[in-house]
Amino acid sequence: QVQLVESGGGLVQAGGSLRLSCLASGSIAKVSVMAWYRQAPGKQRELVARITIGGITNYAESVKGRSTISRDYAKHTVYLEMNSMKPEDTAVYYCNLYNPFSRNDYWGQGTQVTVSS
Repeated sequence: QVQLVESGGGLVQAGGSLRLSCLASGSIAKVSVMAWYRQAPGKQRELVARITIGGITNYAESVKGRSTISRDYAKHTVYLEMNSMKPEDTAVYYCNLYNPFSRNDYWGQGTQVTVSS
């Protein structure tokens, strides 16, 4: 069973920056697509950013240009750095791991990010 542990959430002022980390147990992360999703109160969970096994990234339009997803293969960790944060970025952020070989999908417990205006 793969476990994902997120960290780095918290309270940040509008215009500030935040870096989230997600540590995956085991080496499966090296051969998996990893992503960050978020869910705001009363809204559906949405993709924020994704990074493939080969390091190709894609972002939601709402965060493009002010967010960077990256991964450290040796540490089995994926990061999400967000800048120029807005109150509408407030949500619970979830780490996701998808292994295309087993087609298994794993989620972290989530970390709260609150952006104050």
